[in-house]
Amino acid sequence: MSRLAIDLGTTYIRVYRPGKGIVINEPSVVALDSVNNKIVAIGSEAKHMLGRTPESITAAYPLQDGVIASFRITEGMLRYFFNKITGRIRLTRPEVMVAIPAGVTSTERRAVIDACQAAGAKNTYVIKAPIAAALGAGVAISSPSGNLIIDIGGGTSEVAVIALGDVVASTSLRTAGKKIDSAIATYLRKQHGLIVGEQTAEHIKKEIGSATAPSKKNKAEKNTKTTNEKENGDDKAIEVSGSNAVTGLPESMIIKNSDVGAPIKQVLSDIILAVKQVLQSTPPELASDVMDKGIIITGGTASLKNIDKLMTKVTGVPCQVVEEPELCTVRGIGVAIEHLNEFKKSVLWMK
Repeated sequence: MSRLAIDLGTTYIRVYRPGKGIVINEPSVVALDSVNNKIVAIGSEAKHMLGRTPESITAAYPLQDGVIASFRITEGMLRYFFNKITGRIRLTRPEVMVAIPAGVTSTERRAVIDACQAAGAKNTYVIKAPIAAALGAGVAISSPSGNLIIDIGGGTSEVAVIALGDVVASTSLRTAGKKIDSAIATYLRKQHGLIVGEQTAEHIKKEIGSATAPSKKNKAEKNTKTTNEKENGDDKAIEVSGSNAVTGLPESMIIKNSDVGAPIKQVLSDIILAVKQVLQSTPPELASDVMDKGIIITGGTASLKNIDKLMTKVTGVPCQVVEEPELCTVRGIGVAIEHLNEFKKSVLWMK
C-alpha cells in the first residue's frame, strides 16, 4: 500500500513519498473559472496568474492562516496531486499523513481529514507541525531532554518545547510569511505611494528583507552609513515596479532594505512575543536543556536573512536555522509515516 506525507501549507504544498523522496513541491494556489466555478489551473501554473487574471478567472490560496478556507477547492487540489503521483487509475488508495498547526480546533482538524478522504485517501493521519518539523531537523523527540522548535511558515508560526515524544509547552499564531508580505505592501503604499502586488512584495522580502534591517533614516542621517551596516550588507536595494497610488499609472522606484525594515520588524515582534511566552511557561529543567542546546528555526520564512541573529539577541539563547528549512516539515512527516507503528500512540490521531 502506498503512503504519502503531506505538508499542506498556506503558501506551498509538499508531498513526500517513501522510497522516492519529495515528489511535489508547488505553490498551494488554485485558479477558478468564475463562470462555471471549475478549476482551470493548480500549483505553479496558477501562481503565475495571481494578480494577472481577467474577471472571469480568480486565482487564490484555498488555505488561509494554516487552515482550510475552501473545502471544495482544497479537495480538488489534493485530488489533482494524488492523481499526479499515483495515477488516476489505482488498485489501492494511499494512506496519507498531514501536518496541522498545534493550535487548530477540532473542527479545523476534521476538515483536513475529510478533505484528504474525499480526495481519495484510504486512511488519514495528522501530526502536529512542530513534531514534524523537529523530526525533519533530526531532533530525537523521544528523549526526555527538551528541545525548542520555532517553525515559521507562510500562514502560521509554531513555537513548541518538545520532550518525550510530545509537546510540553507551545503556542500557535496565525502570523508568518504572508503577513510580512502584506505588511511590506501596505508600508510601500503609505510611505512611498507605490502599490505592489503580493508576488512583488514576496520578491522584495526574499531579495532585500532582513530581520535586522535598519529603520528608515531621517533626512539628517540619510547619507550616513555605519561600518556595521556595510559589513552586514544592510544597504541593499532593488528596483520595484507597481502603480502610483495617486495617478494609478505604472511607476518604478528604488527600494532599500531600510524601507522595509519597519514592516518586517512589526510582524516579527508578534513571533518574538510568542517565543518569550513559551519560554516563560517551560518547566525549569527543560528550560535548562533549551539553553544548552539552543533553539532550532524551521519553515519557509526561516530563510529571512538574519532571523537567527534576531532571535538569539531577544531570547539570550543561541538560535540556528536548519539546512533547507522549508523542507523540514515534509521530511519529518515522511519519517513518521515510514515508521507509522512507532508514532501512532504518541503523536498521531487516526480517523
